[in-house]
Amino acid sequence: MTSSEIADNLEEIATLLELQGANVFRIRAFNNAARVVRSVEIELSDFVEEASAGKVKGIGPAISENIQVLFNEGELPFLDELRDSFPEGLLELLNIPGLGAKKVKKLYEELEIESLSDLEEACKNEKLSDLKGFSSKTETNILESIERYRKFSSQFLYRTALEKSKEILEYLSKSKLTGKVELAGSLRRNKEVVKDIDIIATSRSPVKLMEKFTSYPSVEKIVAEGETKSSVIIEDGLGVDLRVVSEEEFAAAILHFTGSKEHNTRLRSIAIKKGLKLNEYGLFKDDTALSLDSEEAIYKELGLAWVPPELREDRSEIEEAQRLLKKKSTFARLIEVDDIKGILHAHSTYSDGKHTLEQMALAAKDLGFEYLGITDHSQTAAYAGGLKPAAVKKQHKEIDELNKKLAPFKILKGIESDILADGSLDYNEKVLESFDFIIASVHSQFNLDESAMTKRFINAIKNPYTTIIGHPTGRLLLKREAYALNIPEILSAAKEYGVSIELNANPRRLDLDWRYLSQARKLGISIPINPDAHSIEGMQNIAYGVKVARKGGLTKDESLCCMNLNSLEKFLDARRNDS
Repeated sequence: MTSSEIADNLEEIATLLELQGANVFRIRAFNNAARVVRSVEIELSDFVEEASAGKVKGIGPAISENIQVLFNEGELPFLDELRDSFPEGLLELLNIPGLGAKKVKKLYEELEIESLSDLEEACKNEKLSDLKGFSSKTETNILESIERYRKFSSQFLYRTALEKSKEILEYLSKSKLTGKVELAGSLRRNKEVVKDIDIIATSRSPVKLMEKFTSYPSVEKIVAEGETKSSVIIEDGLGVDLRVVSEEEFAAAILHFTGSKEHNTRLRSIAIKKGLKLNEYGLFKDDTALSLDSEEAIYKELGLAWVPPELREDRSEIEEAQRLLKKKSTFARLIEVDDIKGILHAHSTYSDGKHTLEQMALAAKDLGFEYLGITDHSQTAAYAGGLKPAAVKKQHKEIDELNKKLAPFKILKGIESDILADGSLDYNEKVLESFDFIIASVHSQFNLDESAMTKRFINAIKNPYTTIIGHPTGRLLLKREAYALNIPEILSAAKEYGVSIELNANPRRLDLDWRYLSQARKLGISIPINPDAHSIEGMQNIAYGVKVARKGGLTKDESLCCMNLNSLEKFLDARRNDS
């Protein structure tokens, strides 16, 4: 288990103990231990050893023993016993926002609510409003939350599915039974959320390979098992499909199982017009398969340039592929992680970051970046330790000292300024002038109507000190919908005032949505891919942002963070002079 997984288990124990009505100090002890484990900076094995020896503050002998069992065994009988002490459906209620352990306990004990369907029925019959701590508004919110939960319950974050898929691909690749093996489906298209993992492979022994696949250690359920296709459910309920095809069928199979339904329909239509038939087994002329050994060859036979997997959504890529092949050209090279020259959204211990300014800077430098834009929260974000003007001065002094020490690497003086309700930024003009750049973001009052929220953003864009709009729609994937906002109007205003729009690379955000990137690109708006790093580890989020940027067709010339330090400083100087 990873430190994060162990911490999740400890937090679950605390929640279940609270449901049981256990001693508050015991509950607090497990929550505190989870925080300690989550912030581990040494090798986990070394940490477990130190905890066992009683050398870790905040972790006593009993919890230390639980941690050791989780680390060594990957499961904990004590946790299983706690889970078994409640109706299975009751624990699902904890996934509904606003329902903590205390409220779920009250619902269970006073209304005998044991499942989501019980809760839904009680809300519809207005039974909750009579309970202390609940109201008719609570019932409305819960019903909306249940609807969202059911909508998202069968979906998974791109990051989650990608990490699991890498492990499975490695497992299959190590087997001598496997020939070619590749990802397909929405995961290969870099969709921000996916329903399952699709894998295409070749093998001289498909039956044995299927046996190998269904014996994968994380498999919790075998849904179907056959000679050419098997489906399993792995941990966390994620579905995985493996299809085994012949070498001759591989190119057509990977093409078919990668493209969206709409993209594939367009390809089949083009094939029919050419007197051909296209399916997952190949491209056929009079029932005879053409000898085509790559996706590129199939696209060319259809009169198309090869379409990068990320773009296969039937969003004008077919027309572009036809045009490019006629010109004997290809799609523009999409952005790569190696194109990123620096980080422009990161937090330190000055606000709600995990690591110090120097630690963040050294880590960015070690990763090969030329610069780090430090953007701690502004003063209104008191919940996140937002910086008062005096703290801004202190931080800028430290940045100046570190820049002398770390040159030619440079820390840029930024801030993530809250966009206030009227669209103004969170400092007076004198403080705003002291920054090299400003990311303007909304962190409160999400429930404004579309007109008011759009006006709020446009006012922020008009502010001469705004450089970048951060996570513009405020969505949290599989958790919170985007707030009401007229994105085309926002993009038009950003174009007019020369403001960049962030693609926030946090795997739970990936915001701006890739579906708007083509419009932003046409307007010439630069799209910085920002990790929104609250720790050294968070800098790795850049990779997920790049994946989604590619899906939106972004090239390195269209992203602010692909500028080298010299070019970026000239750009920022020009903006400040204009303001």
